[in-house]
Amino acid sequence: MDALQWEAEPPQLRSPVLVCAFAGWNDAAGSATAALTTAADSLDAELIAQVDPEEFFDFQANRPTITLSEGMSREIEWPGNALLAAKAEGAERDLILLAGTEPNLKWRTFSDGIAGAAERLGVEMVVTLGALAADVAHTLPVPITGLASNADLVERLDLERTSYEGPTGVVGVLHDACNRRGMPSASLWAAVPHYVAAVPNPKAALALLRRLEGLVGVAVEATELEEESEAFEDQVSNAVSANPEIQDLVRRLEAEQADQLEVGEDIPSGESLAEDFERFLRQRGSEGGPT
Repeated sequence: MDALQWEAEPPQLRSPVLVCAFAGWNDAAGSATAALTTAADSLDAELIAQVDPEEFFDFQANRPTITLSEGMSREIEWPGNALLAAKAEGAERDLILLAGTEPNLKWRTFSDGIAGAAERLGVEMVVTLGALAADVAHTLPVPITGLASNADLVERLDLERTSYEGPTGVVGVLHDACNRRGMPSASLWAAVPHYVAAVPNPKAALALLRRLEGLVGVAVEATELEEESEAFEDQVSNAVSANPEIQDLVRRLEAEQADQLEVGEDIPSGESLAEDFERFLRQRGSEGGPT
C-alpha cells in the first residue's frame, strides 16, 4: 500500500500477532481503543509506520484538529492509523498494534494494504477488538464474545462462529482480506451496558485486555485501568441509585444474566451475546451507519 509510510525499520519480532482497534462504529464506549492503548503503553510499543489519511478519510466527517505547541505554534493533527511494534518480554511472541480511527473511504484498499503489510512482517494471526452496546448490567463481569471465520481457529481457541449477515465495519473487511491471504484471524467483542454506552467504559476495556492476554499469551500491566474500572463501576452505581427506573432495569438485567449462568450458558461466547452482537450491527445499519 503506497499510503503506508514507514517511520522506522521494523524490529525482529517473534511469531507476531497483529492486534487492531478502530475508534468509531466498532468501538462502543471507546472500550476497544482504550484496551489497545493500554497494551501499547505497557509494552512500550514503538511507531514503525503510519497510514497517510489523505486517501482514506472524509475530513468533513472526521475533521483534523488544531493544537497549540508550547502555547504558540499551531499544529494540525489528522485522523489516521499507525502501526506499532511491541516486544513482549517473557512471552513467546511479540505484538504489532494497529491503532487509529475507522476510515471513511476505500476500505478494500486499506484492508488489503494492512493485510499485505502483516504478511511481510511475518504475522501469524490477526486479532481485532470491538465493543457493542447490549442488554448487560454494569455490576456484573463484562461478557466477551470471540468470533472467528476459520473453523480450525474456532475450535482451537474456543471461539464462536457467527452466522450474521448484514452491515459490517472495517474490521469485517480486514478479516476478509486476511482470510483471502490464508492468514488466521479472530475478533473479540465486549458488551457494554446500553444505558451507559455513551461514556468511556474502562471496565469493558480491561475485560477485553484480559481476554486478549489469554488469547495471545502476552501479559499487559494495567494497574491504572484496573483502578479506573473500579471507580467507573462505583460512579455508575451512584448515578443509578438516584434513578428508580434505571435501578429496576439493572436488577432485571442482573437477574437475566444470573439465569443464563444457572442454565450453564457460556456468557463470553454464548448464543445470547452473539445475538446481541448481530442485533447491534443490524440496528446500526438501519440507522445509517457505515456499510
